[in-house]
Amino acid sequence: MYAVLETGSKQYRVSAGDTLQIERLAVEAGQPVTFDRVLLVNNEGALSIGSPTVAQAAVVADVVEHIRGDKKIAFKMKRRKGYHKTIGHRQELTVIKIKEIRTQNHSTASEKAPASEQPARVANP
Repeated sequence: MYAVLETGSKQYRVSAGDTLQIERLAVEAGQPVTFDRVLLVNNEGALSIGSPTVAQAAVVADVVEHIRGDKKIAFKMKRRKGYHKTIGHRQELTVIKIKEIRTQNHSTASEKAPASEQPARVANP
């Protein structure tokens, strides 16, 4: 079973147990997070495609840590003018580990968890 989710204006193909780096989320390390923008779910050949999202589908993940990506260098120069400028950028990233993919047909144990253990919802503008 896998799903395609959207976060940070990017799309990721995920399945349970995957670890991936996404743009920084405002969730502390060690806390669960739920992604509601699920664009596609493939459950053993049964494909559900959303328009734009799949109804009642969610991806639950744990935030592992917050890191910074590799440094990207932008070098600007104008020839014969003595102008050159170097600018660096490091993207803020969040490492997450996918716990489960929920669909409308599957009920999970985490839905019955107390409110303090419920995952934080991520709303994308």
